[in-house]
Amino acid sequence: MKIAGLQKTSSLDFPGCLAAVVFSPGCNYDCFYCHNRHILGPVPLLEESEVKDFLAKRAGLLDGVVFSGGEPTLDPGLPDMLRFVKALGYKTKLDTNGSRPEALAGLLEEGLLDYTAMDYKAPFRMYPEICRAEAEGIEESISVLEKTGSYELRTTLIPLLGLKELKEMSFLVPKEAKWALQLYRPQPGDEAFLKGKKPYTPSEIRKLAEELLPLRPGVFARC
Repeated sequence: MKIAGLQKTSSLDFPGCLAAVVFSPGCNYDCFYCHNRHILGPVPLLEESEVKDFLAKRAGLLDGVVFSGGEPTLDPGLPDMLRFVKALGYKTKLDTNGSRPEALAGLLEEGLLDYTAMDYKAPFRMYPEICRAEAEGIEESISVLEKTGSYELRTTLIPLLGLKELKEMSFLVPKEAKWALQLYRPQPGDEAFLKGKKPYTPSEIRKLAEELLPLRPGVFARC
């Protein structure tokens, strides 16, 4: 597996677990607000053997391993790496944009994922504007997760999304699914995409979550 980075300890990325985070380079999306943009293009890679050695030594001290990116499901080496960490006794979490439902289904069917966090970026009509890609596979991936996975959906509250857009999105969120509304953190150059709109404050995100509760009781603010 190609590995662009390793966070050796995190208490925030895997609910209920102290985890390491393995970052996969490259993505099939180009979201303007991506906070990992530095690993989307060609980058120096870590040796897989060194990462495996680290994880083997920390087995029993860490609870889990998160595979993030970039988009990890683009890497054909992901299943083998998941098998390796599962054999060490780790719980596993995948961060994904949901664009590859077949890959997601295969990992879940093999029992390689304990938890999945899938980005649900925007109403489908806005994906070309926000992600520079169509929303292909997103609805199918949500269906896969609903049927076979322990998961959450998450939406970063960029200023282009208001209550109208969130209500539009809500109809694809399974009724009891956890749906996290996340704080947007501006990146250099974002101003060109924001159309003069200001980022939401944490209190404004909590207010939006409250307004969506009658539609989707699993919605919550993560900020």
